[in-house]
Amino acid sequence: MSEVLFETKGVSKIFGLFKAVHDVDFSVLENDAVGIIGPNGAGKTTFINILTGEYFPEEGSVFFRGEDITNLKSEKRVAKGIIRTFQLVHVFDSITVFDNIALSIYRKKEGTAFPLNLYTTVFRKNREITESAEKALEVFDLIKDRNQLVRNLSLGSQKRLEIAMAWAADPEVFILDEPFAGISDHEIDDIIGILKKLVHKKTIIIVEHKLSKLTEIVDTLCVMHEGKMIASGPCEETLNNPIVRKSYWKIED
Repeated sequence: MSEVLFETKGVSKIFGLFKAVHDVDFSVLENDAVGIIGPNGAGKTTFINILTGEYFPEEGSVFFRGEDITNLKSEKRVAKGIIRTFQLVHVFDSITVFDNIALSIYRKKEGTAFPLNLYTTVFRKNREITESAEKALEVFDLIKDRNQLVRNLSLGSQKRLEIAMAWAADPEVFILDEPFAGISDHEIDDIIGILKKLVHKKTIIIVEHKLSKLTEIVDTLCVMHEGKMIASGPCEETLNNPIVRKSYWKIED
């Protein structure tokens, strides 16, 4: 039986008079794949920011492997293996694909950022980093782009690179925030094909609007609406939940 890896109890995030996330209970089993859906403004990204330490909740608690990490800063959570991607791609466009992945591995390994001009001379002497980077290039089908400057890649390839960078850092929890946003169906299918190979090897949380694509990957689907987690469970069961049908699909039973 898998253990609960990541959990929130009654978390809320308040901006002024607005409660963006309201009393959310959430749990993820180790090596599970969980999707989070909801309309724009539902609180999905705010909730992810609570999980990753970009925001601290005004109410409630966040637990990782049973440890209370509610007030732990984001860089400390990265060191514990809580790693994410973003809606807008976060990569270094002035260096190569290989260097981006190796830099991600180095930063996780050393627990610190490093000036790029110094970093590139250091990691090439580290066999463990270079071998891990080469493996990530292979897994994410980026070998042909190994020496390309990132600025020359398509958005889809940059998204794939960002996911590769997160994965190469050997996360305990792998959080993807709208990985399919702004890219073509062909590029989405490429990413899905890769993610299917990685499911159940690590704990994965995906926030996404493209529901038909998301359900190809995840075991569990969670639905947010107006800052609340209104349903959670197996995909088909959750989508047929009367509350979800009314709030998300606007269908009255």
